[in-house]
Amino acid sequence: MVLGYLLARAGVEVMVLEKHADFLRDFRGDTIHPSTLEVMHELGLLEELLQQPHQEARTLSASIGGSEFTIADFSHLPTRCKFIALMPQWDFLNFMAAKAKQYPNFHLMMETKAEGLIEENGRVAGVRGMTPQGPVTIRAALTVGADGRHSTLRGEAGLRVQDVGAPIDVLWMRISMLPGDAAKPMGRFDRGTLFVMIYRGEYWQCAYVIPKGALESIKAKGLEAFRASIRLVSPFLGERVDEIDDWDKVKLLTVTVDRLEKWSREGLLCIGDAAHAMSPVGGIGINLAIQDAVAAANMLALPLKENRCHDTLLMQLQKRREVPTRMTQALQVAVQNRILRPVLAENDKPLVPSFFLRLLLRSRFFRRIPARLVGMGVRPEHIRRGLFD
Repeated sequence: MVLGYLLARAGVEVMVLEKHADFLRDFRGDTIHPSTLEVMHELGLLEELLQQPHQEARTLSASIGGSEFTIADFSHLPTRCKFIALMPQWDFLNFMAAKAKQYPNFHLMMETKAEGLIEENGRVAGVRGMTPQGPVTIRAALTVGADGRHSTLRGEAGLRVQDVGAPIDVLWMRISMLPGDAAKPMGRFDRGTLFVMIYRGEYWQCAYVIPKGALESIKAKGLEAFRASIRLVSPFLGERVDEIDDWDKVKLLTVTVDRLEKWSREGLLCIGDAAHAMSPVGGIGINLAIQDAVAAANMLALPLKENRCHDTLLMQLQKRREVPTRMTQALQVAVQNRILRPVLAENDKPLVPSFFLRLLLRSRFFRRIPARLVGMGVRPEHIRRGLFD
């Protein structure tokens, strides 16, 4: 959606396909990080965007064995917004779609599923889609696969995927919020459990991290045992945990960390999760995808207008964006393997942070490092001046 908006703003004819009738999807990434908010400022959209319902997280905290630490402090970032905006993804998408529709060369086709590629003389020339009215054929100088980690288009194109590895899955659920609750994101590490709570105004959006493939064994122990483990790590929730009275209220996110060896073919480009599925560690997947979109628009808008968007340009874009992708995935995998997996292996043992870890986490300087990595990422992109005026 962001790429479609940017290309339309630059004067390129754009069509965006969405297979659903709306953008209303639950338990998706809902964090808009300072790097993305900076892009919105550069586009002149920030003030209006922040009028949408949202919460602001200016720090990230963790409770380790009952001791609370500030992990990241965004107040030192060199950005206009020194916070993460927690905004439902459907609100963000509706906002961007409304802005894009102001341009007559932007077209949004809802309830249109891309089912396959049109190929001519060895290059991709568009997509075959399906609507409630029947099949459609959409021809394009460039087709962009932004259809997620289970991308239909990258599979159709035969692009090879390299599995980086993920030893965890995540269970998502909601728990109501009370007026006395501290309204800030919190990760809770203790007794073999990692439980993340994200403040969403009227409720907590909660993530329960489990070893890869462990859902069935957790279900076998029963719902009460699952609720008891949440109470153990977050005792202040009390009876509210009983709101999880059915496994249907627990949604599984199968964590995948992978990337394409080659992000493109002649006439086709993959970005976001279609090019590189990210771990939920740091919640940076959406923001990395938007950085891809900004880089793609900066590099491809003029060539598309002049009908000279060749495979060489697509490879140059991958070269630019592959460095931050690889570095971010390497950091995520290190956190997964060196922190999350050992915590989950502790079973019911109380977690006691070492003296060195306590000293490190109490350091104000240390808090700036994860804040920079989470809030801005590696090589944040900026809007190319003059191109989108």
